Amino acid sequence: MIDTFEPVDAHDHRLVAGATGLLGEANRAGAVTAADVHLARALGDLVGETDERVLLAAALATAAVRGGSVCLDLAAVAVEARESGDDVEAPGPGEAGRGGRSAGEAVPGEAGAVPPALAWPEPAAWCAAVAGSRLVAEGVLRWEHDLLYLDRYHAQEQQVLADLLARGASTPPVDEARLADSLARVLPGAGYAEQRAAVSRAARQWTTVLTGGPGTGKTTAVAGLLVVLAEQARSRGEVPRVALAAPTGKAAARLQEAVSGSAATLDPDGSTGLATLQASTLHRLLRPVPRSRTRFRHDRANRLPHDVVVVDESSMVSLTMMARLVEAVRPDARLVLVGDPDQLSSVEAGAVLTDLVAGWAGRPDDPVTRLETTHRFGAHIGELAAALRTGDADAAVRVLAAGHHEVEWVRDPDPAAQAAAVRSTALEAALGLRDAALAGDLPGAVAALDRHRLLCAHREGPHGVRHWNRQVESWLTEVTGDPLHDPSYPGRPLLVTANDHVLGVWNGDTGVVAQTGRGRRVALATGGAVRDLAPSRLGEVQTMHAMTIHKSQGSQADVVTVLLPDEDSRLLTRELFYTAVTRARRRVRVVGSEAAVRAALARGARRASGLRQRLESAPVPHL
Repeated sequence: MIDTFEPVDAHDHRLVAGATGLLGEANRAGAVTAADVHLARALGDLVGETDERVLLAAALATAAVRGGSVCLDLAAVAVEARESGDDVEAPGPGEAGRGGRSAGEAVPGEAGAVPPALAWPEPAAWCAAVAGSRLVAEGVLRWEHDLLYLDRYHAQEQQVLADLLARGASTPPVDEARLADSLARVLPGAGYAEQRAAVSRAARQWTTVLTGGPGTGKTTAVAGLLVVLAEQARSRGEVPRVALAAPTGKAAARLQEAVSGSAATLDPDGSTGLATLQASTLHRLLRPVPRSRTRFRHDRANRLPHDVVVVDESSMVSLTMMARLVEAVRPDARLVLVGDPDQLSSVEAGAVLTDLVAGWAGRPDDPVTRLETTHRFGAHIGELAAALRTGDADAAVRVLAAGHHEVEWVRDPDPAAQAAAVRSTALEAALGLRDAALAGDLPGAVAALDRHRLLCAHREGPHGVRHWNRQVESWLTEVTGDPLHDPSYPGRPLLVTANDHVLGVWNGDTGVVAQTGRGRRVALATGGAVRDLAPSRLGEVQTMHAMTIHKSQGSQADVVTVLLPDEDSRLLTRELFYTAVTRARRRVRVVGSEAAVRAALARGARRASGLRQRLESAPVPHL
């Protein structure tokens, strides 16, 4: 729930010199940073609050937001700390965290344990003190459903719920005869049965949440819905204005490519304009106000002009962004949220898609449709993914241990044995990249990028991306003799880590350095085509022989190797493991102990939120 840190020494910049009382203890234990301490003190001074327990709760509330939660479950923090207090040995100054995490490594949204190394207040008395505090009485903090909020996130959570309920209070006009004809023609036969049912529901409601695992045909359903809605509008003499958006530029490009790719099948005469739709990031769609990260030109007073707004990868949308989006969509425009609630959530605060799917379950106004049949991978990877999704550790271990060709398990704890298992596939993929790059085969080099993904939970340490990138390069040097000192060496796989709107290059784009007749060029896969740029034109990039599981969201590869950290890694969660495994198209190799597998399945990514509870208890709109 809280993104903890391990102080390097007494002069660590995250420590407040001379801090005393509960705040000082929590700061030295790594539960709150200097910024959290200073903010809590300032808020206390503002309203005259002096109770140390209340100030500690205020500091923890800001730390919780940094860890991905939108509020603080105070009772859970106290209980968790007390239960773990005798079992955790605090690291010494400067020691790396367990699981290979270096001190101070930021981990957005990690599930991490609360540091036990201080005398936490008694839970019931702590909650009572906060509920009756001046900070809550003055509205600086909000206490509701036994959860403590910073005012901003409390307001956003209430607003998202109110706007979505208001959207569900009416239904759009539908020409039923035309709808039936469109569905039968656009999505015919048993192969499209799930998509047809999803589109049929979506056409009859203002808000739709379309979920499903990778390869279940979510984008096909979206494309079919757009064709159906265009034909509905045409019967009224209208042309619908459609917006395609996603949280990141890379996800937006994939959405545009996928919808355009469906056009030949679902819209062969091009009459609905499916092939020409352009996608953008949510930020660009809403048009940010200069010098503000959270306010946009399109808001409740200046709504988006679109009749249909489709947002892909909605699991990555934070609470703040969802609030800005929902308020900007016209009440008489369709909003379609697409994503997989079982994947990793936003790097910012909130797990909105997961909360909405869970909160709407069982309600008569539930707008959620889940696609179940996957077309990406085979049955055995599907069995493993299902076990991970439901948290069934025994089933996951059975699939891993069965020895199917699709699913390989390397559970030898010896680092040398693990490296040997990784070497064969990773080196073969790296050599394939190098061969295509040296031959100047740009399409071949780009295609080779998706033959293998080496996925890590951490950035640092023996299980981290940095270590394995160096390891693969070392293996390359052993085989080829290439020194690989030049950052533009042919065959170097690249991961773009920052958007460049001028170049049309997005955070998450992948490429490879190639040797061509014009010198060294970077071949990039963008929008279904291959572009090449001079290496010097690219800004922030990283070597991608290995990448983090967080960065892999939305991508896929023929073979995926998942390197699990030790079982006590605070990053190891069910969502992380599921996201990694479902990147594979043909084969997945899991490198890690049975203890690590079971630890991941037992540990969900905990993000405190009241949205699900609010939705479950909200009155059902009368249609």
